[in-house]
Amino acid sequence: MKALVIGGNGFIGTALVDQLIGRGIKVRVFDRYPSRYKEPVDGVEYLIGDFANHGEVSQAVQGVDWVFHLAYTTLPETSNEDPVYDVRSNVIDTIQLLQECCNAGVDKFVFVSSGGTIYGVPQCVPIKEEHPTEPICSYGITKLTIEKYLHLFHHTKKLEYSVARIANPYGERQNPNSKQGAVGVFLGCIARKQPITVFGDGEIVRDFIYIYDAADALIACADYVASEKGPRVFNIGSGVGYSLNQIVDTIRNVVDVEVKVNHTPARQVDVKSNVLDIELARKLLKWEPKVDLETGIKRAWDWTKSLSLV
Repeated sequence: MKALVIGGNGFIGTALVDQLIGRGIKVRVFDRYPSRYKEPVDGVEYLIGDFANHGEVSQAVQGVDWVFHLAYTTLPETSNEDPVYDVRSNVIDTIQLLQECCNAGVDKFVFVSSGGTIYGVPQCVPIKEEHPTEPICSYGITKLTIEKYLHLFHHTKKLEYSVARIANPYGERQNPNSKQGAVGVFLGCIARKQPITVFGDGEIVRDFIYIYDAADALIACADYVASEKGPRVFNIGSGVGYSLNQIVDTIRNVVDVEVKVNHTPARQVDVKSNVLDIELARKLLKWEPKVDLETGIKRAWDWTKSLSLV
């Protein structure tokens, strides 16, 4: 068994590689850059290349059984600024990837979608997979578009696939300097002795999932054999909602330093509440999250402190 992880040097990708190797699966990583926070893993084949280069992508998919597509060029909060770029660099290039996977005879394609943006403003929480999909940012629209193309390629070319609509992952190796990922950004600010910035009043509610729980879910998606008309789209989260204020309180319980908070105006892209119903994943994937929020944040904090950000 051999797996290709596209975006395998990123936050989710490095955790997924760890879990795949731990299960005795051979791994090839395709990414634009080397990992910022992790040394190369012995036995892993690393290809540094451009996702937009069709020749390099074609080479990367040769001889693998599973393909995990984690790479993305945009962020939810900025994708509306240039939706043309979002479509060109994500949708168009992913369609090319799907064609190459079909040509190479890939057994299973797993796409990391967005549980946080694809549903838009939820009608109810927790959100089930059959909830209407009305994303309010280009990022969510392109994720949904790729889901639709996966359905098309399954219908026309028999490509087997699963979609993981992941909530808000957090944990070790989450970039503390990024523009997304509240837990990682908050911990980075604390390590630098800077105040945390919270958009709005801090009462927006999100579903946070520990990174290695998310990685295990992706492998479960690859293992899963769907019936012809069975579900192929799964919510992957904790199933529990926490406000940003509750996240800050939990962080205060974990760290041994003062935590200061600054509030700035709320963003249009942020819905009030997003919590995923994960019962389908529990039932069909035989998966469920294992790490509670405080334990996960403690692990993330221990890692963040090791960076010597100050």
